[in-house]
Amino acid sequence: MKNSDGIDFHALLKPAPMTAKFIDPDYYIWCGTMMKGDDGMYHLFYSRWPRKLGHYAWVTHSEIAHAVSPSPFGPFTHADVALTRRDASFWDGLCTHNPTIQRFDGKWYLYYMGNTGDDVVSKDFNWNRRNNQRVGVAVADTPSGPWRRFDTPLIDVTPGFHDALCTTNPSVTRRPDGGYLMVYKGVGMEKPLPSGGPVVHLVATADSPTGPFVKHPNPVFTKSGIAFAAEDPFIWYDRDRYRAIVKDMAGHFTDAGKSLVQFESSDGLTWTLAEHPLVSRIEVAWENGIVEKLHSLERPQLLIVDGILRALLCAADVNDKREHSFNLQIPLAPYR
Repeated sequence: MKNSDGIDFHALLKPAPMTAKFIDPDYYIWCGTMMKGDDGMYHLFYSRWPRKLGHYAWVTHSEIAHAVSPSPFGPFTHADVALTRRDASFWDGLCTHNPTIQRFDGKWYLYYMGNTGDDVVSKDFNWNRRNNQRVGVAVADTPSGPWRRFDTPLIDVTPGFHDALCTTNPSVTRRPDGGYLMVYKGVGMEKPLPSGGPVVHLVATADSPTGPFVKHPNPVFTKSGIAFAAEDPFIWYDRDRYRAIVKDMAGHFTDAGKSLVQFESSDGLTWTLAEHPLVSRIEVAWENGIVEKLHSLERPQLLIVDGILRALLCAADVNDKREHSFNLQIPLAPYR
């Protein structure tokens, strides 16, 4: 799909102030999704887990926390934990992760991944907990909660379907003709366990932000011959089309290697690369003139205020040892 209204995100990225790095000495910080509240404050929802447990503890010990700032570029102050661990009998009882925040008709909707399973503490990756991942939503009247959680997932697995093993990484937007559209990550069972695969993205639609969501049959953001081409979708609707930013796992969609890329769609069901596909390389430009190369720049989310794109939020770490991580809020130049 070529058009004259493509957003060139790479050209919109502005240098980030040093306050736009939200980091905690005691916790890994991952994900990051933001919305401006009626109080004039910026509300950041993010995943965190104890740093002493190592990077892979995200799958066993992550919780979704809430921080606030008068500026979208920080500094942010931790306010509370929105979604904590609860009893292991719940589908999301032991881990909450992958937050993405929306506000529809005055209520706040926090979409996320939750899991349960064994409670083994290890610095190795826990496949039992990964394969119990499911997509859910919590609802509140204010960004400070209390959050109403549900006893069943919003998007469960479907035997024999592309998401037969697990579901995760949701993103939701309101449809212009009514209803809601979600894109989420699903893992199939065509490849050997415990990892399974392929890893794909799927579309589901509903009349209500709390579902029920109806799954559509065809994966999106795919590349022929590649079992795991993309992840971390963020979707929104703007200027007569759906748009998405996703992580390109290894340069499958541009010549930039691992990066963030942009897709678009007229109906939300069939997606193609945007006119300007590259959103960002795995780096951040700071206001002091330094361009910092990163190991990871993932979980892209946009801050949109009154229809205007204000910031690109990403989770980041600096080297393959993954000893720490943080959230970035990268300013965007106006494009309207």
